[in-house]
Amino acid sequence: MPKLKTNSGAKKRFKVTKNGKIKRANGWRSHLLEAKKSKRKRSLRKASLVSKTEENRVKRMLPYA
Repeated sequence: MPKLKTNSGAKKRFKVTKNGKIKRANGWRSHLLEAKKSKRKRSLRKASLVSKTEENRVKRMLPYA
């Protein structure tokens, strides 16, 4: 059985937690920041988890994670 390739974009964007869940960064923080409330920008700094519906898709891109 040959080695599987990891998706390069996915390996830069996702980390797997100890319990096997997938952690990701939030979007919507690159531009037009003056219009957004400070509270919203602050909460976007924190990482969040990938939803259950997308989890299998991401795990397929990260075969050795």
